[in-house]
Amino acid sequence: MTRRLITMAAAILAFALSASAQQIPEGYAVVDSVVFRPVALTDSSLAGRSVFSIMPSKAKGGKADVRIHQSDAIARAMRSYVYSNGSRPIAGYRVRIFSDNKQNARGASEAAYRRFCAGHPGIAAYRSFQTPFFRVTVGDFRSRSEAVELLDKIKGEFPGAFIVKEPDINYPVVDKTHAYVRDTVRVLRKVEP
Repeated sequence: MTRRLITMAAAILAFALSASAQQIPEGYAVVDSVVFRPVALTDSSLAGRSVFSIMPSKAKGGKADVRIHQSDAIARAMRSYVYSNGSRPIAGYRVRIFSDNKQNARGASEAAYRRFCAGHPGIAAYRSFQTPFFRVTVGDFRSRSEAVELLDKIKGEFPGAFIVKEPDINYPVVDKTHAYVRDTVRVLRKVEP
């Protein structure tokens, strides 16, 4: 969360500096800074398009010819369904790497969270408190088999880890091999005397 806020602040500041011809305040300098931002959660090239419009057809130069015969009422109902459920949360799976209610559980959950984030950049991690437990869960997976892959990968590092079903996960990233994009932005930084 902190990383996202820093990235957003840097991007806003960079935009503000490039959008205006303001003078740089005394004691500050514009410097390049590397930021990591998450990749798109969905394929933006498909935004606003129906799956039916991307089916191959010989008329469009494709090798296959897929024809769909349906009434306009069905097409309207499908568009209505997609539109009304666009912001609906999805159920899925995460891997719980920490769950405890001892006196030192808060500090231990923070340590587990930091250790996971440092060792596995690009995989989402979440700390929560549900009386009386402090918990750390990681990942956003649509299927249990995807969660098992991560569990197998981190089992040596977090031997007590297990898979949990969550009623509300964030949409998993499209490109699992590149969860973050590295970018350079110009930011305003205070110059030390």
